[in-house]
Amino acid sequence: MAARVFTIDGQQITAAEGQSVLAAAKEAGIPIPTLCHLEGVMDVGACRLCLIEVAGIHKLLPACVTMVADGMVVTTTSERLQKYRRMILELLFAERNHVCAVCVSNGACELQALAIKLGMDHVRFDYTFPKCDVDLTHRLFGMDHNRCVLCGRCVRVCWYVEGAGTKNFSGRGASSRIISDLNQPWGESRTCTACGKCVHSCPTGALFDKGVTVAEMRKDRGKLEYIVTAREKKQWIV
Repeated sequence: MAARVFTIDGQQITAAEGQSVLAAAKEAGIPIPTLCHLEGVMDVGACRLCLIEVAGIHKLLPACVTMVADGMVVTTTSERLQKYRRMILELLFAERNHVCAVCVSNGACELQALAIKLGMDHVRFDYTFPKCDVDLTHRLFGMDHNRCVLCGRCVRVCWYVEGAGTKNFSGRGASSRIISDLNQPWGESRTCTACGKCVHSCPTGALFDKGVTVAEMRKDRGKLEYIVTAREKKQWIV
């Protein structure tokens, strides 16, 4: 596979042809924030937190679905990018009902961690306070729509890793929700295998193990990486 040489934040690096800027940056030790990216499943550029600047292109591009090219000059951190990333985070907090103090993932939430990292100490937008349900019908897991950021990780893991196709999107805009099967209670799903992969893929406290209380939920991404590596590369990781 051919190599591509390009520049990220003034650092010249080499990446494989067909590799995303996000993956190449990670290998080079250059952090780019993201919520919808998950190792082992395809990227869709949903959260827009990984936006980057590419010389010669006016618009911002999502690093997870932008492929590297020879001579490309990429900027991953700038005042413009920080402004957009903070605005995106503020909108995510304002769109649903995120109350960190009573969340099962408090202290282990990727949304919370990014807000802290970017210095988001308040939200400038009006909260919408939508009426979101909590689905506790499943015997093992729960789904709290108040904490969902619609990253789509659970959907992609359910379809392309487990192969069950239980989770999907429903609605448009502010009315969008993650549903099970044909929008029925999760506990009534006939396709769900109760594998828990969707729970461990979730970056927030939207999907959780039943029985956990405030700050107790911990997600194990290693299980997903283990399965994907075994299937695609035909090798086991330790």
